[in-house]
Amino acid sequence: MKLKALIVSIKGTKLTNREKILLKKERPWGIILFKRNLKSFTQIRNLTNQIKIITKNKKFPIIIDEEGANVSRLSNLINHNLSSNFFGDLYKKNKFLSIKLFKIYIRSLSKILKDLGFNVNTIPVLDVLKPYTNKIIGKRSFSKNKKIVKEMGELTIKYLHSNNLAGIIKHIPGHGSSRSDSHKKTPTVSLGLNDLNKIDFYPFKSSKSKFAMTAHIIFKKIDKKNVATFSKTIIKEIIRNKIGFRGILISDDISMKALKYNLVTNAKKSIQAGCNLVLYCAGNINDNFKLIKSLPYIDKFTSKKTSEFYKFIR
Repeated sequence: MKLKALIVSIKGTKLTNREKILLKKERPWGIILFKRNLKSFTQIRNLTNQIKIITKNKKFPIIIDEEGANVSRLSNLINHNLSSNFFGDLYKKNKFLSIKLFKIYIRSLSKILKDLGFNVNTIPVLDVLKPYTNKIIGKRSFSKNKKIVKEMGELTIKYLHSNNLAGIIKHIPGHGSSRSDSHKKTPTVSLGLNDLNKIDFYPFKSSKSKFAMTAHIIFKKIDKKNVATFSKTIIKEIIRNKIGFRGILISDDISMKALKYNLVTNAKKSIQAGCNLVLYCAGNINDNFKLIKSLPYIDKFTSKKTSEFYKFIR
């Protein structure tokens, strides 16, 4: 499968000529759309249909980051001001009701996303809240209780799959112990492996998710030089072995300030460390071309997992 190991992004609500060339000739693995790209139901359907036509692929991965509440790319069009934390809190009070409502919520959200042409939603957030967790995570997390985070995360993937949508568990191996916002600076976590394994890694274990997104965080006791996205040690020994994630591993956005190099170097370091795909969210067309020309085609593992994703998506 001759696809480049890059998820691209675009600037506006319509594809420019150069963006059409990017999708047609350069063959990125997928595309992620943001609020800047999404203005009305009709416009979104037209855009996603056009993307599928240009790529000659009805199953082309079209991704949205639609968590609800604070992270909603469709907030101008649908009002689902429910956070993961809402369901986590309700779970503590009434587990049965929480799960029943959550199933209905995911089903209705999935129906809207499928209708608009999306096939991947970057949920759930499996970061376990701590008293000092940076507010960038906040209510995006289900709970301070690792078991609630794990169970609600597993239900998210189960319900997405039953509605023919894929999810992306994030931010592996865990963002809950970070005091900083990785959009703005590089967070460092000094907890030891045993503490991390007991709590932070726990919700990610045995996940049936087809995709996971890395954390741009330095875990000092495991790899004091590299953020998880750039760390061969964390990807191989923690994410693949200890956590046991078997799906496609995607870098978090390589244009975030947590990463200190230029975009091309950030992208190459992600792939060299063991990420299967690179995510680029800023939508600059020149950078899209630079990145896609500098990155390899997807490897055999990613190709096989992509074929499985295509079969799964109806």
